[in-house]
Amino acid sequence: MTPALASLRAVPTLLRVGFAEAAAYRTEMVVWVLSTTMPLVMMLLWTSIADVAAVQGAGGAAWSSGDFVGYFLSVFIVRQLVAAWAAWELNFEIRQGTLALRLLRPIHPLLAFATSNLAYLPLRTLVTLPVVALLVVTHRDALATDLRAWLLWPVSVACAWGITFFVNVTVGALAFVTDSSLKLMDLWFAFFFVFSGYLVPLELFPPWLEALSAWLPFRYVLAVPVEVMTGRAAFDEALGLVLRQAAWLGVLGSVAAATWRFGVRRFQAFGG
Repeated sequence: MTPALASLRAVPTLLRVGFAEAAAYRTEMVVWVLSTTMPLVMMLLWTSIADVAAVQGAGGAAWSSGDFVGYFLSVFIVRQLVAAWAAWELNFEIRQGTLALRLLRPIHPLLAFATSNLAYLPLRTLVTLPVVALLVVTHRDALATDLRAWLLWPVSVACAWGITFFVNVTVGALAFVTDSSLKLMDLWFAFFFVFSGYLVPLELFPPWLEALSAWLPFRYVLAVPVEVMTGRAAFDEALGLVLRQAAWLGVLGSVAAATWRFGVRRFQAFGG
């Protein structure tokens, strides 16, 4: 049996182990979820503004308080589904030297990290169910009505998760050559908060800043799945955005693989 096939056959077991770990550390996961509630805070802020007067987007569309509620509830849901934290795991294991044990196993370490992160998805989805119910019951008109958009949405979410994971791997692998690369992850999040639509819908940016966001990866981590989910992008436009997501996924996957290979060679050269 080839190593690749052996690794694939191990995925179900890895997912079961990861889910057991997620269940064991469910309190920690809830704390993490509570740390990602900023969209709900921004929802209250923007709805209070829209209650006074509709907010005009760069394209001329008016945003009502209901639009903001639908948007930010969707942001919260998508944020839970696309989260990854491999950068923190890599930094810890590289510093502690425990990564050496992973490198001796037949399963590729990045596959193990990916399945570990994905195993938390059922519990994170469970946390979002009350928000999903609130969104469907109170602001169903804020969701896409085109069935094709809903068929495209899981693909967009998967691409967004992949981009997030590969960024984590790239930043985490830099710990092979530095004491810690987590400051770079903090920098990523600083730009993510601004350019992903997490705090402010990108449509409310000045035209030049909205155009700039289209060339950065942050939009494709969060705003694109939200735009598909809420129908703010027509299907043809949404399809183009998802294709751009796939392009970013390929580019960042290649960068992550190259960074990982370079870091592992250095790690083994120094007997890590």
